[in-house]
Amino acid sequence: MQPPVGRPAAMRFILVTVLIDMMAIGLIVPVLPVLVGGFTANPAEQAFWYGAVAFTFGIANFFSSPVLGALSDRYGRRPVLLLGFCGFAFSFFATALATQLWVLVAVRLVSGALQANAAVANAYVADITPPQDRAKRFGQLGAMFGIGFILGPVMGGLLGAIDIHYPFFAAGTLALVNLVYGYFVLPESLPAERRNKDSMRSLNPVAALTHLGSLKGVGGLIAVSGLCTLAQFVLHTSWVLYTGLRFDWGPRENGWSLFTVGVASAIVQGMLLQRLLKRFGATRLATIGLVSSTLANLGWALATEGWMMYAVIGFNVFGFTVAAAIQSIVSNAADPRTQGQTMGAMAALTSMTAVVAPVIGAPLLGVVSHLPHNDWRVGAPFFFCSALLAVATVVAMRHFSRQTLLTTPAASPSAG
Repeated sequence: MQPPVGRPAAMRFILVTVLIDMMAIGLIVPVLPVLVGGFTANPAEQAFWYGAVAFTFGIANFFSSPVLGALSDRYGRRPVLLLGFCGFAFSFFATALATQLWVLVAVRLVSGALQANAAVANAYVADITPPQDRAKRFGQLGAMFGIGFILGPVMGGLLGAIDIHYPFFAAGTLALVNLVYGYFVLPESLPAERRNKDSMRSLNPVAALTHLGSLKGVGGLIAVSGLCTLAQFVLHTSWVLYTGLRFDWGPRENGWSLFTVGVASAIVQGMLLQRLLKRFGATRLATIGLVSSTLANLGWALATEGWMMYAVIGFNVFGFTVAAAIQSIVSNAADPRTQGQTMGAMAALTSMTAVVAPVIGAPLLGVVSHLPHNDWRVGAPFFFCSALLAVATVVAMRHFSRQTLLTTPAASPSAG
């Protein structure tokens, strides 16, 4: 079934939505660990409770993402996105007003259950894009993520340097802006005739992951995606805590470092991705990107000066292409009527890794937090990420090799 036509502005609408969404998320990244630290007595306790806050969001999102994805297949993308904006606004304002740790945990539980914006945005793009253009479009979506992380963390770092609560109020305001924009401007991407009324039959995350495994030509990419997202979330959980231990960075320094990540992501995915796809193809580009990310995490683990973190970000150009390449392969393998379910299942996989990551990353930092800042073992979370990505690289190469053999016509019996 062809994607709907006559919607030339739809891609621009969803790009603006994602940009505002990511700016709101980026605002709190440099300051959330610091806010948690204000309720704790030492770095080890801070790492533990920050991990608990991240774990709570992830576990709620793991169970809710398939449900929200299926709801978007049945009722449309727009209402589910609006629900996510409401969840974000509540989360940010409630976090800013929290006076105890248990309140932070409860707020993250509710916001995780209501939020599946990334999955629904990916399904929205798949609705309006033919298969051959999806890698490019997912790259544009990734560029909006990058720009959001250009603007958000810097604003969060600067506001957080004044008052640790200001970034949360600013993020909540942006979420409300997105709610108003979505209600009055954002069009629906999924016509009534393409909605799946049977999508509500399998709402549990296990069934959603089973659905992913059944997609033809995907197979090992599920494991690759899981390993990559686990590494990404361990990195996200560890970055601010790690740079604080290693370089004594605060919200301002972390805001600028995340700004640099956003700039690199936006340039690669918004300007270079299409050319790289034409030159290498999605499968080769994913493999090269995995190798680059493996080396980048090793570089961050071994960094002894703050400027080295920036140098590794610049080196990791191909690492920013992995998500778009794999996302396009999975999306092209899915039925057009189940894009929301498929993207919801991918989000469930992401959320599952978000559940596991804080249990790994924060305790790893807690164990090494007593060591001197220049001890190589302080980089333990990034060594772990590098190992995960090395395994993902091997799995991806084997998967792509098998797919090449399966799609290569066999020689006829009379040959030779």
